[in-house]
Amino acid sequence: MAYKFIVFATLVACIKAGVLPAAPLTYASPIAKAFVAPAEEYDPNPQYSFGYDVQDGLTGDSKSQSETRNGDVVQGSYSLVDPDGTKRTVEYTADPHNGFNAVVHREPLAIQPTIAKAVAPASYAIPSIAKIASPLSHAAPAALQYAAAPAVAKVAYSSPLITYQH
Repeated sequence: MAYKFIVFATLVACIKAGVLPAAPLTYASPIAKAFVAPAEEYDPNPQYSFGYDVQDGLTGDSKSQSETRNGDVVQGSYSLVDPDGTKRTVEYTADPHNGFNAVVHREPLAIQPTIAKAVAPASYAIPSIAKIASPLSHAAPAALQYAAAPAVAKVAYSSPLITYQH
């Protein structure tokens, strides 16, 4: 055991004295190097343009958006139908000098949402006392009759949640 300690102490002394070069400690794994994303080129004048439009007659969903970027200037608009039946259109611009600016336009639509009417409760027909069987007879009493209420159409609206962060 003492022999191992002497050999170890001698090696440490040689490394400290500079007789043996000390290897640098590196813990880089080849797997870690594989996940490093390559550096993207800088685009001094970024440009894009996109848009979409949804007109769903089944659900009543109606919305659209379009946006264009040319360098540091962004221009766009989006529109949707509010629950009260008006169409809201927002036109916006953003640039380094003026910041973000938006103008909102509201216009009523020709078709207003329908509001479901209150429905009267179902009517019940109660048999008269004369028609109810006496306790001495073994006949079953007449069944209660009712008329079902008409179906009620329910209308639901939704609008997208839009947030901006600077």
